[in-house]
Amino acid sequence: MSRQYGFGKQLDVSFDVAIERTTQALQQQGFGVLSDIDVAATLKKKLDFDMPPYRILGACNPRFAQRALAADPQMGLLLPCNVVVRQDSQSKVSVQFMDPDALLELVNKPEMTQLAAEVRQRLINAMEAI
Repeated sequence: MSRQYGFGKQLDVSFDVAIERTTQALQQQGFGVLSDIDVAATLKKKLDFDMPPYRILGACNPRFAQRALAADPQMGLLLPCNVVVRQDSQSKVSVQFMDPDALLELVNKPEMTQLAAEVRQRLINAMEAI
């Protein structure tokens, strides 16, 4: 059985443009990028392994984060929302957003259902804007 952890789309732009558009779209939805992990650069440096560009953006909306942490302080383990921008071997660029609904099974708290739905909608809005 296959499990979906996110949603996304393929873009017909360069990798750098995809990063820029994704960051701007997240900002328009109230998310800031708290972390930017360059996976390709890290693997090259640590393992001398070459791969196409791959970055993980740690996006956070402070209002949603505060609500989640108020409901359960351990929710910090699941924050921020990860957004992956990657290029494949054919130079096609994809942007993928983690799906907050996928986390609900881990949390099993009814009060998180509405919050996850709100965060998911904002992430969908960001995806559609890029």
